[in-house]
Order: sequence, then structure tokens, then C-alpha cells
Amino acid sequence: MKVYQVEYRAVVTGHPRQTVTIWGGANTLAQALWQVRDNRSPEEVKAFVSQLRVYTISDQDDAGPWMRREFPDLFYIVSPSTPDGEQYSSATWTGISGDQYYRNAPGADFTTVSNKWLDENIRNKGFLGETYPKYLFIMEGDTPSYLGLINNGLASYRNPGWGGWGGRYIFRQPLGESRPIWTQGGDSFPGSPNSRDTVIGVDGKRYTSDQATIWRWRKAFQHDFAARMDWTLKEFKEANHNPVAVVNGDSSKEPIFINAKMGIPVTLSAKGTSDPDGNKVKYTWFYYQEAASAISKSARPEEVIGERGEDELEVLPKVRIEGRDGEEVKVILQSAGIAHVILAVEDDGQPSLTSYRRVILNIEN
Repeated sequence: MKVYQVEYRAVVTGHPRQTVTIWGGANTLAQALWQVRDNRSPEEVKAFVSQLRVYTISDQDDAGPWMRREFPDLFYIVSPSTPDGEQYSSATWTGISGDQYYRNAPGADFTTVSNKWLDENIRNKGFLGETYPKYLFIMEGDTPSYLGLINNGLASYRNPGWGGWGGRYIFRQPLGESRPIWTQGGDSFPGSPNSRDTVIGVDGKRYTSDQATIWRWRKAFQHDFAARMDWTLKEFKEANHNPVAVVNGDSSKEPIFINAKMGIPVTLSAKGTSDPDGNKVKYTWFYYQEAASAISKSARPEEVIGERGEDELEVLPKVRIEGRDGEEVKVILQSAGIAHVILAVEDDGQPSLTSYRRVILNIEN
């Protein structure tokens, strides 16, 4: 996979699609799409648009709404907003570090996004570290649009509804939009499809918010940042590297799909998991209930959970994990539905690093 950086917009290319992460106004992409439409046949335009996946940090000019209206098949992730920034505080992406500035993330641990932590772990590491600025508002506000592309085992790039370092979204049509997009919102009634995660905060209390879909992973992605800075300065043997998470013998980073029957436990084993630096690892298995809170038809039906193409709400199954901190666990399936079980493997290196595996259970009666 090749990464290109142009005017603060990262374009990640690979087969068969291209991801465009927009960190400001979307006018550059809008201009490109206008030119494509002006110079190609309708069939060619459709083929071109089908290859794009756009994740933009709110609407920082008028180009986003125009593209969503003019190119209805364009795969688009955004929290629609006015370009003046007045609605940024409610956006999912602020969960990366907006706790204090936007006052919107109670329960989040601010430690690893403070200027003090950045001084100690980023800015003191060579020439690149020295150039890292002191933030005035929030740290890395645009980066959530890129974080989902890091191949950490969560595989959230395959479906914005699965959730990962870049947050979690649902496919719906917000007020004022011409068609459904991947965005925030949904019914707040318990169990109904929405874009909010419920997470245990640093104070031990439960918090539910859009921002929590990002800050729940904060320690892991900030430690990943610090480790990457080390890699620019240190020899391999002197730096820490991510463990290799294995589930049921599968050492890839792709999600594992399992067809299961209600009432019959599923055994998941992390045997074979290793660390390239010889560090000790700890296991945490958890049921990511919200990741399957809604099944919706998207611009690319093959990326929707399972094989379904129609809009359908999924009743959340009841799932219990026995031995959630062990190398091997039993998943007790108490009702039917789609269930995402995540394995997090964290090493004890400096900084500690985490790898994941996602198991998707299709539970039938």
C-alpha cells in the first residue's frame, strides 16, 4: 500500500479502492470530481467514483455537501456541519483529544494527549520530534480519518460501523442531507442502532458518547505514535514492536468469521501469539456490542456484515465471555444475531504496544 501526502490530504491507494482523508476543506476533491465528470462518460464517472472512500473531518467548506448531492454513489464518512466550526464539538473525531477544549469527553484519560506527554514522548525524539508543534486547541484533530488505515487487526477500514481507532459510524440520512451517508446519530433508545459507544472511563464509571468510539483506544494509538518516533531513531533491537496476535491458528490481521449456534459455546484461543522483542503479553477479550448494532445497506453491499443487502436492524445478541483475560476463552452464545468479539494483546515493552484481532460470530437459533 502506498501513501501520498498532498496539502494535508493523505491518499492511500491499493486494490481495488482509494481512500481520501480530508483534513480541511474538501474543495480539492470536489474540483477533481467535477473535472472527471466533465471529461468522461457517465459509465466512466460511475466506475471512478466507485473506487473512492472519503473520510472528512466535518465540513470545512461548502464542497462536501455539493459532492454528496452531485455524486450520490460516493462512499462518504462525515459529521455534517457548517464550515464555521461551531458544530465541531459534537463531532466524533474530537474524541482523539478534545476533552478539555470542547469539554465533551467526561471519563477520558487526558494523560497521553497532554503537552507534557508529547514533550516527553514525541518532541524530544530527534529532528522530527522537534518540529511537532505545541497545540493551541486540540492535538491531532484531523488524524482520526487516517487512524482506521493502520493495520492493527481491528480491520475497521472494511466497514465504518465496525469501530476502531478512527471511531465508529452508522449508515443513515441526517436532516438536510440528500441521501444516507456514514455518519453520527441514530436512536438513543437502549439497544437501538446509533453511533455511540458505552465505555468504562478512567474513573471507573460508564460513559456513552460518539467521542468514546475514539478515546476508548487512546492509550494504544498514542503509544503506537511514540513507538513510531522511536523507529526513526533506534535500531530494531533497541525499539519496541507490536505483538503478533493469533486467534485459532490464524496469524493474519483479517477478521475471522465464524458461523455458530445459540447455546453451543465457541472456543477462541490466542495460542501462538508472540512478541518480536520477547516481551511478555497480556490478553483482553471483550464483546464489542455496538459494532453490530445496525445492519444497513451501504454503497458497497459486500462490505456490510454478512451477505445481506437490504436495510435491516439487528437485534443485539446476548454474549458472555468466560476467562476474558486468558489465552483461551469460551464465548457463551445466549441469543441469535451478529456478535463482534475483540482480542487485544498488549506487550510490556516501552512504550507498551497493542495488537488486535476481530472475530465476527454469526449466531443462529
